[in-house]
Amino acid sequence: MASAPVPTLDFDPNDLITPANYGVGGQPHEIWTQLREHSTVHRVESDSHPPFYAITRHADIMDISGKPNIFSNREGPMLLDHGILQRRAENPDEFGQMRTIIEMDPPEHREYRSVASGMFTPRKIHRLDEIVTKSARKMIDNLGEEGETDFVEVVSQRHPLRVLATLLGLGPEVEDLLLELTQQLFASEDPDLQRPGEDRGEASKSLIADFGKLFTEIIEDRRANPTDDLASMLANAKMADGSPMGPVETFGYYLIVFTAGHDTTRNAISGGMQVLLENPEQLRKLCANPSDALAKSSVEEIVRWTSPVNYMRRHLLEDVELHGVKMKAGEDLVMYYCSANRDDAVFDRPFEFDIERHPNRHLGFGTGEHFCLGAHVARLSSRALFLELANRVEEIELAGDPTHIASSFVVGLKSLPVRYKIRPAA
Repeated sequence: MASAPVPTLDFDPNDLITPANYGVGGQPHEIWTQLREHSTVHRVESDSHPPFYAITRHADIMDISGKPNIFSNREGPMLLDHGILQRRAENPDEFGQMRTIIEMDPPEHREYRSVASGMFTPRKIHRLDEIVTKSARKMIDNLGEEGETDFVEVVSQRHPLRVLATLLGLGPEVEDLLLELTQQLFASEDPDLQRPGEDRGEASKSLIADFGKLFTEIIEDRRANPTDDLASMLANAKMADGSPMGPVETFGYYLIVFTAGHDTTRNAISGGMQVLLENPEQLRKLCANPSDALAKSSVEEIVRWTSPVNYMRRHLLEDVELHGVKMKAGEDLVMYYCSANRDDAVFDRPFEFDIERHPNRHLGFGTGEHFCLGAHVARLSSRALFLELANRVEEIELAGDPTHIASSFVVGLKSLPVRYKIRPAA
């Protein structure tokens, strides 16, 4: 019997890659569905970026993530367009003062990750439950009894930032600067959030210089006056042989913790609020039973649904064949976590939002060597906020159309207008 013909895939590759397209349409689920069904290892070619292979199935991403000796991180996690690649070729030291563990492979990655992995455990992060609960209550208190607001601006970007700043030992006076720098870093292509400047290369260099100035001041202070906060732990971290962590790697750790430590959680909370409003029966279920167990499973489903880290790139160190597609050493592939989190081979009813979903083997925090260091903090921070909302919200609804950040790497909402009535804290 002749096999059924494979349908022609019809999509614009820019919808997979280009930040501006994400800013208009959000994540391209229709394209990922086509690819999962008909081309699980798909070569993507566009005018703006070098070619790469799109990996969209959960099992394939699990497999690739477990083989860092073949699929390398050393070229960095992001897709870079031809303009950025040319600029970096002409100025290789643009990011030379910061190197993160995301750009490392074993055994180096394991050595540097072990320096800080214990710092993010419940044993090391004192009073975490108290910190996240206090911040969540303050955010909801600040709303007042009723009104309209941009939930992203007032709640979801402020809560994880306050939690992180508390853990790092930073005062509220640093938060606005840290928020501005983080948005300029992760939304560098968004005209509303990017660092101003016609020359994008100069804008990028000035942004990194500002991060460097902030980090240098904090590191020098914590080395001279160490405390028990996370900033001190990182500033005084030592390698396995007892030697201090190098300055490039210390700056890299600061960059990851100070930025990804709150921005991804902000996007999960924003998207979580949106999907709860779009599925009011799920919101009513959470409000009727605001238990720790239901809040926990709600957060896992929110992370699956939103997948704030949209993808990670890998660089092939040797020739590989996957599902009949031959990829050569030196080529790149991109693992789309958000696609994997809608894979019907793993998730029953993947396009339904279900806060009681079990099991929920999502890849929202990654998997393998580069599983998110801050997953514990992100989960507790999100859980505290949605519990506070569930206990206090009387009415809440959309008050306008949400907008998306023009970013394809760390993805999420730029605005979420809501109208609400909130009861006082018990």
